Amino acid sequence: MCRKKNDGYYVTCPWHGWEYNIESGAAPPGYHDQQSVFEVKVEGNDILLNDKELVAAKKANHDSPLLEDLVKLKYQTTPDSLNILGISATNMNNGLPRYSTSEAALEDVLEYAKEKHNAATKTLKLRNLNFRHCEGYYSQHAQACNWPCSITEAEPADGMTQIYTDMVLWADIVLLATPIRWGQASSLYYKMCERLNTVQNQITIKDKILIKNKVASFIITGGQDNIQQVSGQMMSFFTSLGFVIPPFSFVGWSRGWTAEDMDKNVLQFKKNEYVKRSSREMLDNTVELLMNIKKMDYKKITAPLPHKKDSFTGDMENPDMNL
Repeated sequence: MCRKKNDGYYVTCPWHGWEYNIESGAAPPGYHDQQSVFEVKVEGNDILLNDKELVAAKKANHDSPLLEDLVKLKYQTTPDSLNILGISATNMNNGLPRYSTSEAALEDVLEYAKEKHNAATKTLKLRNLNFRHCEGYYSQHAQACNWPCSITEAEPADGMTQIYTDMVLWADIVLLATPIRWGQASSLYYKMCERLNTVQNQITIKDKILIKNKVASFIITGGQDNIQQVSGQMMSFFTSLGFVIPPFSFVGWSRGWTAEDMDKNVLQFKKNEYVKRSSREMLDNTVELLMNIKKMDYKKITAPLPHKKDSFTGDMENPDMNL
């Protein structure tokens, strides 16, 4: 794909969207990357290419202060830390705020964690983080999905930088709260999950586990039911990243299929003591498990996930690269 922009015509790399001037081989203004440039001649019907470089390729340094901790994996957890990250996946128009049952339950249990366990807590509201959707570079080639995410490398201010930093480097415990939307977790949750493929992909292509000695638990609320399926997906996803899942790892609250009187939803939720009690019990269990897994030597942990060598076509050459 070639198009005119900036100071000339640029071709776009299908892996990550990086662009290079087709005449000079240079990246767009402001970037210092360079592709090799070769002399080309047209003689009659023949196109001749000199195999000696006129200009050598160069990969510029894209280090950013925003990404330094991620690149160097500067973990902020210690054997004694108790850092609890709350993630709210509920969506709403912040200009027209409304009561969120899942977010209210999350806020209550984080306050409880501070009071009872003296935990350090943070809350990330996904709706307030401006992050791009996963653009599927992994579908092009496994090596195209790197760490940090290739979108994050190109755009360090992308909101996933905060999620990667807090989830991978800072948190000991992740508490994720979501509403049920059409029988599933919220679309914001799945948007985040797709961008977390970079974490799981480090296991499958580099045998590197980024999530170590961390526990995840979940709060799920909704007018309709499907709590067990939502929780099952969450448990499967987070354990595939390396999180440990405690017994009784989720709290669910639902009024059932026929509860279409949504104007009564918040009223019923506030009257119900079950969510507050059970969320706090879940938090106590999660902290207890964390204290035990912190004693584990993660150097002895292996991830029984597929690797490139497990594929029958792993060593096959594909010059078309799925284009």
